[in-house]
Amino acid sequence: MCSCQKPSNATSQTVPTPSQSGLHFRVDDMTCGHCADTIKKAIETTVPGTTVNADPASKLVSVTGPADFAALRAIVTAAGYTPSASPVAA
Repeated sequence: MCSCQKPSNATSQTVPTPSQSGLHFRVDDMTCGHCADTIKKAIETTVPGTTVNADPASKLVSVTGPADFAALRAIVTAAGYTPSASPVAA
């Protein structure tokens, strides 16, 4: 996690549903471009063939490609962030 933010303890139990445009989920403790770049790089280097758009303004992460939410959640958590599992409409 970037030093511009304190860790969040909030989690959600709802699993996002994949859509034709990929998986979409929130990362409430993504607060700046550095956070977004860290999340993007962590996912894209760990899961080949994915494309990630991480937007700190909306706190949304969109992943297209061979994405499994359980794996994505583990990757984002290992990078120091707290992904919520709230579904987001594409």
